[in-house]
Amino acid sequence: MGLNIKMFGVLSVGLLSLLLSHHTDAAAVISIDFGSEWMKIGIVSPGVPMEIVLNKESKRKTPAVVAFRDDVRTFGEDAVTVGVRFPKNSYKYLLDLLGKPYDHPMVQAYRSRYPYYEIVESERGTPVFIHDENTKFTPEELVAQLFAKAKDFSEISHGQPITECVITVPGYFNQAERRAVKDAAALAGLNVLQLINDYTAIAINYGIFRRKEINETAWHALFFDMGAASTKAALVEYKTVKIKDKGYVETVPQLQVLGVGYDRTLGGHEMTLRLREHLIKAWEANGGGDVRVSPRAMEKLLREAERLKIVLSANTEHYAQIESLLDDKDFKQLVTRVEFEELCADLWGRVSGVVQRAIAAGGGAGSGARLIVAGGASRVPAALHALKDAVGHEPSRSINADEAATMGAVYRAASLATGYKVAALNVRDAVLLPIQVTFTRHVDGNDKLIRRTLFGPMNPYPQKKVITFNKHMDDFDFHVNYAELEHIPSNELQYVGSLNLSQVVLSGVGAALAKHTADNIEHKGIKAHFNMDDSGILNLVNVEFVAEKTVTEEDDDKDSTLSKIGNTISKLFGSDSETPEKLDEKAEEKLQEGEAKNDTKKANETVSEKQNATETESKPKPKIVVLKEPIKSEEQIINMAPLSEEQFKSSKAKIVELNAIDKKRVERETALNNLEAFVVDAQMKMDMEEYAECGTEEQIQEIRKLCTETSEWLYEDGYEAATELFEAKLAALKDKTNSIFYKHWEHNERPDAIAAIRGMLNNSREFLKMSKNFTKESNPDKDIFTEVEIGVLEKRIDETDDWLNKSIEEQNALKKNEDLKLTVESIREKMANLDREMKYLLNKMKIWRPKKPLKKETENKTEETVIEPEPEIKEEKVDTQEESPEKEESKNENEEESTEPPLQLSDGTDDEHSEL
Repeated sequence: MGLNIKMFGVLSVGLLSLLLSHHTDAAAVISIDFGSEWMKIGIVSPGVPMEIVLNKESKRKTPAVVAFRDDVRTFGEDAVTVGVRFPKNSYKYLLDLLGKPYDHPMVQAYRSRYPYYEIVESERGTPVFIHDENTKFTPEELVAQLFAKAKDFSEISHGQPITECVITVPGYFNQAERRAVKDAAALAGLNVLQLINDYTAIAINYGIFRRKEINETAWHALFFDMGAASTKAALVEYKTVKIKDKGYVETVPQLQVLGVGYDRTLGGHEMTLRLREHLIKAWEANGGGDVRVSPRAMEKLLREAERLKIVLSANTEHYAQIESLLDDKDFKQLVTRVEFEELCADLWGRVSGVVQRAIAAGGGAGSGARLIVAGGASRVPAALHALKDAVGHEPSRSINADEAATMGAVYRAASLATGYKVAALNVRDAVLLPIQVTFTRHVDGNDKLIRRTLFGPMNPYPQKKVITFNKHMDDFDFHVNYAELEHIPSNELQYVGSLNLSQVVLSGVGAALAKHTADNIEHKGIKAHFNMDDSGILNLVNVEFVAEKTVTEEDDDKDSTLSKIGNTISKLFGSDSETPEKLDEKAEEKLQEGEAKNDTKKANETVSEKQNATETESKPKPKIVVLKEPIKSEEQIINMAPLSEEQFKSSKAKIVELNAIDKKRVERETALNNLEAFVVDAQMKMDMEEYAECGTEEQIQEIRKLCTETSEWLYEDGYEAATELFEAKLAALKDKTNSIFYKHWEHNERPDAIAAIRGMLNNSREFLKMSKNFTKESNPDKDIFTEVEIGVLEKRIDETDDWLNKSIEEQNALKKNEDLKLTVESIREKMANLDREMKYLLNKMKIWRPKKPLKKETENKTEETVIEPEPEIKEEKVDTQEESPEKEESKNENEEESTEPPLQLSDGTDDEHSEL
């Protein structure tokens, strides 16, 4: 099994390299799979395929926990350790609190599960943790610190600044929850390219490795993801489609989410809590006392229950053991898998409900779909059995259950970031919480509430929508709400929160209508443009009044500018789907359609008459000009107010201060560690003869004394010293030891440097000997070098050899602690000078070509010669400029072969000197 995983990893990296390319100026981007219990980070950077970022313990996932103790902030495993001893100071399972009001059922459930936290209601109506009398933390601030740590891990791992990311969120997250995640990322200094639903990220990861299987014939996959807090199932369709995003039609593979089912409270953590309750009852039954009054004991039991759950997934029974659980009493209890499954018996039936809702939402398209399992809690055998019974066939584990969402999200990040080119994969997600617009209209003396669906259940997004109000003549307002939630189970509706999203107040409507009132102007209503972006967040883009003006060619010159502006603006929303008012207007629309048909018929008859007539007169052709007038709109969020500018600045300042404290602490710890390490290293080296002989006796004794004093100071008062003092003492030590360490390094490196320069001198002499045979005086046919050039090289060789022998003699006459006469740097300098002369001659040899031999004249000039007719030769232009050696080389290839082959010379990589 291990071999298969290893081979799959190698294949995966190779395939990802083929699916993704980058430009040299591309910046690294990350994905953050932020769950209730764990945080996983993916990264893509120039030259590095998509991979998982390791934390400081070199692990691939990090507990989503942040803790504070003695002014020290810790994350991950360190924070979990702090949480066992001081549960109140360690914050976890924060995903369940984002974007929720204080009275939300999940917030109240959180308070009951972890009673040691002091949670109160903030000014915004959200929960806030009371850390101490001076410090409070909102869920957004705590999550932001975890995001910032993910950013820090990535920057340390790859040595590049990180500014952009894609973050996974549960697909059931509403508008407020999604905005809260983006606020937390902004507080962490991250620009969110997209919030991607976790099951969609898993589907991307599954699809990119099966691109060859995607064609015009659609096939389906059902993804089942049981995590720590919740369970999701998504029915996804894969097929190729034609798109025109780049200005031309192309066929690309696409995944589209067809149906989703979920259960917010069905997850591994619920199983752990039930197992903890079982252990508590066993402890109390044995007379252990009231363990619930001790937060530390409750936290120990929770950790042991989590460990026990994992072990029971592979074993039929196991002992739970905790030392000194309460009042110095140990706890030990045997738990079987049967007992565990009985504790969670009601949970297994809820698995099938999640799957069936996903299939039903997909319109029955899930017949024969592949079943793919993800999520850590899906490893529980009882959950797998329930899933198999619900679907009717064995699930597949062809993806990494823990990392599939992370890798799918980082692939999406690469496709959205600048500088990367990825293999196309079109992604279409689905709306889980339908949205509608409601407004009142005065009908027959009464105000009537009108509802218009904006995004229905499972509508694909990202998508733009336009809703038209064509009966309002003055300022009005409308509301945006959740609606049509019949497909959501009643127990899940309580977690949706307030159904009222926002109120939009429009002003200037009457003025816009009055401004565009004339016989040739037809009002088309007030149009509100909405956009559901790829993060699943609804945005009101703009509101405008639209009218159509009929003009003739005579009027066209006057209104040409207005016409062009109107037509240009209209193209911006030309492809939007429109939701007009229909319920009370059908009769009017039919009447208008009838009138339009009559007008068209009359116009056609007129054209026909004109065609048959002999009149020379021609009337101006009418044209339609679209007029648009912006309408001022004020949107007020109702269900959950986002962070105000002042609140954001306050939270940002708090996080910046914490980061500064951490930075100073790390700098101080680094300075302390550097000083301690240097003291130990210097003391050890001063006791070694090879170092001691590089300094005088006085120097060695002074260094030993300084090391002893520094060491004693560190273990007495030094640990409370400032960073600057550590750095100053380290600088003083280095000042005393640098000359000794430098001389030791010189004496160690000098033999290799001398051997290198002697080898170079030997090679140079051999080359010089050979080169003397290639002068005009010694060989007229191979006059490569001049006597002057040979002389310069010979002089350089002799000078270098003399200098080396003299310097070695002088250096050997000195003691090792005396000033150096022969340094490695001086040897390198002499080698560079000699190498420069050698390269000049070598390059000249490479470009040399033999001269073309002269043809012999005919001895008998008077002899009559019959000349054969030759083919016509076209005159060519001759370049009189001096040709480069490369041109000469190509030219000689077409000339007569010379009496001797051209001289071949090695560039130093092959031993070809023997050919000369």
